[in-house]
Amino acid sequence: MQFITYILVYPFIWVISKLPFPLLYLFSDFVCFFVYTIFGYRKKVVRENIALTLPHLSEKEQLNIEKKFYHYMCDMFLEMVKTMTISQEEMEERFVFTNLDLYLDLEKKGKSIALLCAHYGSYEWIVSMNYHITFEGYGIYKKLNNKYFDKLVKDIRSKFKATLLSTRETIPTIEKNAKINHLGVYGFASDQSPQASKANHWSEFMGIEVPVHIGAEMLAKRFDMNVIFLKNKRVKRGYYEATFELMSEKPKEVPNYEISDDFLRRVEKQILEAPEFYLWTHKRWKHRKK
Repeated sequence: MQFITYILVYPFIWVISKLPFPLLYLFSDFVCFFVYTIFGYRKKVVRENIALTLPHLSEKEQLNIEKKFYHYMCDMFLEMVKTMTISQEEMEERFVFTNLDLYLDLEKKGKSIALLCAHYGSYEWIVSMNYHITFEGYGIYKKLNNKYFDKLVKDIRSKFKATLLSTRETIPTIEKNAKINHLGVYGFASDQSPQASKANHWSEFMGIEVPVHIGAEMLAKRFDMNVIFLKNKRVKRGYYEATFELMSEKPKEVPNYEISDDFLRRVEKQILEAPEFYLWTHKRWKHRKK
């Protein structure tokens, strides 16, 4: 059944990926009408999240963010599909790293790097940084249930010289690389909610106390990795800028959980600057303390 679903859907995905950007965004507006107006995909979750975390805004302002978010979400999803066939030249034009020197200077330190980012802006296009770096780039992701689509996602990322690691593969791979001194940059999108029962740390995120993913911090400490944050900004439709921010070159000397809390503060700053570009469909605050 998984294979049948794949062969039925794949041609449609491929055709979409071949659309020039003006037509792609015209199609995105069409999709958004159905996703938001007709089907109301996760509208209740989005509305509750925005109201909970941005209570200082009026209902009208919150609704405006909600509508803009759905347009962004559809754009982002179709941009991800476009990744299948986009050229390197066009990708470099549309997703610009503003301060690569900061990152490249860290490579010269001879230590692996933990890159922390959020589900914000065009986080799917961050893989394009592999065009510009020497270290092997790894992206930690949640494995898809459909093995054929899972392979497709991996194939798309490998086009950008990125290696995807499932959550189960992450620690063994980092351990193996550390033993043979194979240097890498490991990308962690750590802003989503862990299982409350397995949470070792709670902290405020957008004014709400929630469980926090601390895996990136703990691995950075264990393997003495430099830690950076990647801020992702949407300049205009289809164009983004990404800026590296140094968090720590000596993570073992930083008190436990301080790096994770610092990460959340940076994500909050991003959200408050332009909240419509955050992925509000996730139930990030479902385990909040009352």
